Amino acid sequence: MSELTPELERKLGIAVERMPAFPRSVQRVLELTRNINCMPKEIVGVIEKDPVMTMKIFKVINSAYYSLPNKITSVGQSVIYLGINTIKNLALGFAAVGILPRTAPGGFDVQRYLLHSLVVGGVARQLGTQFAKGEVDPGDCYIAGLLHDFGKIVLAEFLPVEFSQSMRHASEQGVPLHQAETQVIGVDHGFVGAMLAQRWAFPAELVDCIRDHHDPNVASALLDCLRTADQIVRLHQIGDSGNPWHAGELPLAPGRFGDDLEAVVEKIGSLDKIVAEAMVFAQVAHE
Repeated sequence: MSELTPELERKLGIAVERMPAFPRSVQRVLELTRNINCMPKEIVGVIEKDPVMTMKIFKVINSAYYSLPNKITSVGQSVIYLGINTIKNLALGFAAVGILPRTAPGGFDVQRYLLHSLVVGGVARQLGTQFAKGEVDPGDCYIAGLLHDFGKIVLAEFLPVEFSQSMRHASEQGVPLHQAETQVIGVDHGFVGAMLAQRWAFPAELVDCIRDHHDPNVASALLDCLRTADQIVRLHQIGDSGNPWHAGELPLAPGRFGDDLEAVVEKIGSLDKIVAEAMVFAQVAHE
């Protein structure tokens, strides 16, 4: 990507500043879970101070999807049944959904974008668990999947004309959306998403992953899992990120996963469970 012009840098800075702040309580949860000496009760204490977040967590874990033997009535119980990473991911997901607009200008479907992002997060988490054990935290894979395309929301809301032109250019020319964005706007959604993640004080590794997820010159276990999850979800046309699958598109991490994406899906099992989890989550998040 070429250097930003002063005018584009100014526009992006204003756009990122106009996005809602990420809830401090969820940022604190992320900080705590990165400390190996952190006690679960500390995380429970932070979540319990957010009654709306707590209520939504209860709705999800008491849904038919999880089918737990007893109704959960405390965050502490939920940690015992599902583990602290699941509760952390639920809290993070609800916070992210709370920031999303219900609709966006320019024909960008926010709800289908949300389904795409949730399923990418779930698939990336499973890939991290099975194919990158000891190299990456599966929870980080989920977070990366959930947030990797958030720059599209910034562009759709605050540069709607340019973003619509980018989507049209990508469709008409048959090129990936991030390339069209660079050609039309001068920057891609990964760069913008990283600006937002940095403003939200997310860990540097996550900021870098969001920025670099379309850069073939940057590689890591986290990026392998994210890129492959995104390809699998686009191949199966689950949700819509504004960047449909292109015939002849090659797997982006063949060294880790091989060159057959359907074979990877078979190894992680059916996508149905991950999609069902995402749909339950999305429904509760909007209540």
